[in-house]
Parts: sequence; structure tokens; C-alpha cells
Amino acid sequence: MPSDLQIVLPQERIKEMARMGLWPMPLAIDYLDGWAEKAPDRVAVTGYNSMRGTTSTVSYRQLKRCSERIALGLAAHGVEKGDIVSYQLPNWWEFTALHLACVRIGAITNPVMPIFRQRELSFMLGLAESKLLVVPRVFRGFDYPAMVDSIRPDLPALEHVFVLGGEDEHSFEATFLERRWEDQGDAGSLFDARRPDPNDVIEVLYTSGTTGEPKGVMHTSNTLFSNVRALNERIELGDDDVILMSSPMAHQTGFLYGMLAPIVLGVKVVLQDIWSAEEAIRLIQDEGVTFTMASTPFLSDVAESAAVDQYDVSGLHTFLTAGAPIPRVLVQKARERLDIMVMSAWGMTENGAITTTRLQDSEDKISSTDGIALRDMEVKVVDSDGKPAPTDQEGLLKARGPGSFVGYLKRADLYGTDDEGWFDTGDLACMDADGYIRISGRAKDVIIRGGENVPVVEVEELLYRHADIETVAVVAMPDPRLGERGCAFVTLCPGASLTFEEMIAHLEALKITKTYLPERLEILEELPRTPSGKIQKFQLREIASRFTNET
Repeated sequence: MPSDLQIVLPQERIKEMARMGLWPMPLAIDYLDGWAEKAPDRVAVTGYNSMRGTTSTVSYRQLKRCSERIALGLAAHGVEKGDIVSYQLPNWWEFTALHLACVRIGAITNPVMPIFRQRELSFMLGLAESKLLVVPRVFRGFDYPAMVDSIRPDLPALEHVFVLGGEDEHSFEATFLERRWEDQGDAGSLFDARRPDPNDVIEVLYTSGTTGEPKGVMHTSNTLFSNVRALNERIELGDDDVILMSSPMAHQTGFLYGMLAPIVLGVKVVLQDIWSAEEAIRLIQDEGVTFTMASTPFLSDVAESAAVDQYDVSGLHTFLTAGAPIPRVLVQKARERLDIMVMSAWGMTENGAITTTRLQDSEDKISSTDGIALRDMEVKVVDSDGKPAPTDQEGLLKARGPGSFVGYLKRADLYGTDDEGWFDTGDLACMDADGYIRISGRAKDVIIRGGENVPVVEVEELLYRHADIETVAVVAMPDPRLGERGCAFVTLCPGASLTFEEMIAHLEALKITKTYLPERLEILEELPRTPSGKIQKFQLREIASRFTNET
């Protein structure tokens, strides 16, 4: 077991959640086992594995059996209750089975994004003191076992590495799926003894790095399922829905809503391991997809794809998008081309989705807000003195509720939650008279030009209306006289061009306040992003810090 995790879960919070009837929640295996009994042949997961070029369809009965077998194999390899099991897997069905296996024996799941390489992986596995790691043999042409071999001398806690698609004693399939561990002992007694409490940590997920060094966010069954059930309720998902998950499952969006949400509902999830808008559209038709959730660029790709006219996507009723503001023109285009409901949301690894718009909301609410708090979650906007900010006035956004995390791995000092349970999100926001919020930026993203705050999100929204601009991010660059000026980083649509003067003319035509105008334009091939699609503004600020104040 790793050294002290530094969990922050006071008894007062546990008692209060219990008093309100919000905790305890079931475990993931309780949902799975229930569906395996009620609907054993119902499809749980359909996923395409691009490494093998195969499609797997796994029923609830098969998923239960595989999770039990993997759990017994993990225990046989020395994984104890409270140990951390890491895996760097794409959206493959084995991802789901591994997490369920860890829950069965009280181990902690630590998914790691497939794009991470030696530097990130060394830090994450080292901090977690991971005992066992699972990687693919190859994914998108990259050799994962070779990478692990190169860093393993620096990871003394790492006892075992298994490879999906591997050979000999390192093969995940041969070790955990083909060997009948259930015939070699009393599985029931082991599972009973190892069963975790709903307040035990079952997930460590590193923040996606929009602000620098990642932190290991810790969640329990109570915190995770409080959020999942509230979101399922808000979207009105039922047992006849089919979910498409193209966001990485090693990100909280994929983990919560591509793995746990389907298990709660007992429905099929369709996994996509490499993003392609055309492939996603085909899956929507062929698999009968009704709901999906992903960041704004995914929605843009689908709405712009010619494949929309080649496939029947009439079954898709809702696309929930988060991670970046949704330009109004994109909402309009998606509704027109796909005939779907677009919903916006805001959330964090620390809390899952906290706010979303509602199905009946107007287009204005969807494109101009990030929604209203989910059931049992609360948000508030406060001024610099910690007092509630007036309606529509920018302030610091705080959140609390049953879905809030229980600390950062071995960094209790960074928890950022007060005695009343309010978590300092680090986001700036406004709240309207209806309780809907609009994220206006990160506290570190503010541009203060000559003592006046520039509404970055508003400027970005106006730039998105330019026909030639594909993506945009506005950040501060230093200025010796005004303190800061704005720099607009953009990517352009294929074949398009844009000058600084044309950008300014576009904004002036929209009657923007002159002091809000960006004072530099930088055109990039692509903007730096996290694995989940969020723009990494800290990298852009670093670039802008080297600019002069010349346009």
C-alpha cells in the first residue's frame, strides 16, 4: 500500500451527507452485478480496438465474469486493498473491466492518458507508488512497453507490468482473461473481505494540466456516483439510451459518463479509441447512439462533417459539451444539421460536471451560459472579500456538494476547501438572475489592461463569429505601461487567411469596447490542448510573455 494518501474526508461531512440521504451510494460492482442478474445478455460495451482492428461486444454477464477473473488475478499478483493499479489504455472494453476488478478487491484505479510519455508517466506512477501497470503493446504506432522499460529503474514500487497484446508472462490476456483464477480459490470470501467502503478512495485521476504540474484528484464511490446519478437525471437518460464515448476514459468525462453512467443505467456504451468525426457519425447510425458528451471541438467536427449527409443520425437526441464556450453559431449549425438538443456544461476533475443547461432551455441560455447546478450541488460567485457578488458581476466561482473530491494525492495542503465545504475552483464567473453561471476565465487568465479587467470569454465569443476563424484563445501579454495587453491566438479554417487589421475590423463591426480589443494576432497551426480538448492557456501565456507590445 502506498504511503499516506492524505485523504481529506471529515466525519462531519460523512454525517451530513448521510443525514441528507445523499450517502452512502452503491459500489460500481453492485450496479454491474444487478444488471448481470436482471439482463445478463444485454450489451454492456461495444468497442473498436484499432491496434487489433477488431470490434468487441461484451454483455453484462461477460463483463461481470471478466471483472471477477481479473480481480482474482490482481490479488494473486500481490495487489492488496488500498494499492494503486495504474493503466495507460485507450477507450477499450478492458479499461472498464479493470476498474471493476479493482473495486472488487478494494484497490485504487489510476487511469493515465495514452498520450503521456516518460516525463509525465514517471511523475504520476512515482507519486502514486503504483504497484501494477497495464499498457498496450502499441497504440497509434507508439511502443509502450519500451517506454516503461526506460523509466522502470526510477519506479521501485512498480512490481508488475502487463501488456495488452503482449506475449509470454507479460501478456495481459493470458494472465488475466484466459487463466481461470476462479477455479483456484474461494473467490466469494476474498471479495467479501476486500469489499471497499463507499468512502474509500477508488479513483486517483490526475488533473489534465491546464495550469502546470498535475495533481492526483482522489474520489470515492460516494463522490463519483452522486455526480453520475445527478447528471443522468438532468439529461433524462433511461434504459433505452445508447451512449457514445469518444472522450478519453482516462479523463473524468470518459470515466464518469462513458463507464460509470452506463453501468448505473444498465445500457450499452459504444467506445471510440481514436477520434474521427466521420467514424463517430457512422457509429451513431450503426449502434443506435442516442446521447454523447465531449468537448466543444468534437461537436464542431461533427457539425462540419460531410458524413452527416451520408448516415442516418436521427436517433441522436442530445450532445452535451463542456471544456470551452460554445459559440452561438455552432449551436445553430449543430441543431440545423443534426436536429439534436445541444447542452452546455461546466465541471472539473475534482467534481465532475457541476452545472449544465437543461433540455428545455433556450438557445440563448445554451450559448451564453454554462448552466445551472445539478441536483444537490451548489455554486456561488463571490467578490474579493468573499461576499456574494451581485447578479451578472464577475467573481470567483466556488462549488460544493456530494460529488466533491476528497483531496489531492499526498498534497492535503492544496485541497482548497473551507470549513463549510466550499471548493475554490479557480474559475471566474458571473451568475444571472436565474442562477445560471458563465465561466469568464481562470483567475490566472484575467487580462488587466490599465487597471480594467478585459472579459476574455466575451472577446473570444466575438472572434468565433469570424467566418475564417476555427479556434481562438485570448491571453495576456506583458506591457510596461498598461501592465497587460491582449494577444489573440487563432487557428484558421482550411485555405483561409486573416490579418490583424481584418480581425480588428471584425470586432469593431460588432461594437466591442475599444479597450477590449486584442493588440496582437498570432496564427498557429493548432492550439496546445489537454488530452480532453481544453486549450492550455498557460502555454500560450508563456509564448506571449516573449512578445513586445508591437502588433
